[in-house]
Amino acid sequence: MNKMPTPRVAAIHDMSGFGRCSLTVAIPVLSAMGVQCCPLPTAFLSTHTGGFTGYTFLDMTDEMPKVAAHWRELGLRFDAIYSGFMGSERQMEITAEFIRTFRRDESTVVVVDPVMGDHGQSYATYTPAMCDAMARMATLADVITPNLTEAAFLLGVPYEALRTDAHGYCRCVEKLSLNGRRSVVLTGVSLEPAKIGAACFDARGGKTEIIQTTFETREFHGTGDVFASVLTGALVRGRGLMEAVSDAVEFVRDCAAYSAPQNLPVREGVDFEPLLWKLHRG
Repeated sequence: MNKMPTPRVAAIHDMSGFGRCSLTVAIPVLSAMGVQCCPLPTAFLSTHTGGFTGYTFLDMTDEMPKVAAHWRELGLRFDAIYSGFMGSERQMEITAEFIRTFRRDESTVVVVDPVMGDHGQSYATYTPAMCDAMARMATLADVITPNLTEAAFLLGVPYEALRTDAHGYCRCVEKLSLNGRRSVVLTGVSLEPAKIGAACFDARGGKTEIIQTTFETREFHGTGDVFASVLTGALVRGRGLMEAVSDAVEFVRDCAAYSAPQNLPVREGVDFEPLLWKLHRG
């Protein structure tokens, strides 16, 4: 009996030496799901940027095309390409070219987490030109995972104009789908105070659905990265979009519930390590 090859994901993210986010999350999560994670770092930081000052920052922009060229020479193939935080318009251009080069056909899933901001504001490192570049890069995605702030940027509308009811969320993901050409997972969606989750549009079936779970009152850095990593792993393992979103929503809920009683510093991030066995078994 022939053994099925291990699925392989190219993960284009930054890496923080301390803090549960970006590649520090993607590598163990995908590995626990039986997926080989091949990191293509956009930058290396001593810590993540939430709540810390004085952190170091090593820009990896010039290395990115060199890594891609070597992988192309080796004939490497990827079952998914998964991108996150970008530090410049140039990195977005390099990532777009990487997608064009390594996307074989419809079997290569491209997941873009368009990291640009939160709570109605762009991150300090982002400019309007970078947001425009991210929107262009995201047109190449099969699945995007914006939060509400990023959805407003992608749609070119004020954050306050987004309707936060079931009809508004569904209309938002349908608009973000580019006339049904890509799937959309809108995160941070809440229909009632005790619930949170995601609104989804599945481009394959044209179906829209809102998936909710119990809301944990504390916020943790890296929850979006955990969510998108579980989602990507589930898609690569053959799960449908709604099943993959449900997996990601429930796993993040479990992580937040586990972390909260431990009184972890918020800037340390969500504590997902003790629950990786769940991904491995699933």
